[in-house]
Amino acid sequence: MQVLKIITYILVLIGALNWGLVGIFNIDLVAMIFGDMTVLARIVYALVGISAIIYAILSYKDVFEKY
Repeated sequence: MQVLKIITYILVLIGALNWGLVGIFNIDLVAMIFGDMTVLARIVYALVGISAIIYAILSYKDVFEKY
């Protein structure tokens, strides 16, 4: 379970940094690396989104299991 948390944390961090770059500098780093909406870029976006959901669930469980 700890490995899943680490992987999801890294992917969520990548997504947050990408959105920060888009918002501040209008630079989409994922699109720059993998191409504009190529299959690989879509996979990265999907993995980041799925990771955010998993990370939210795991974080929710961690917070409320202590009480």
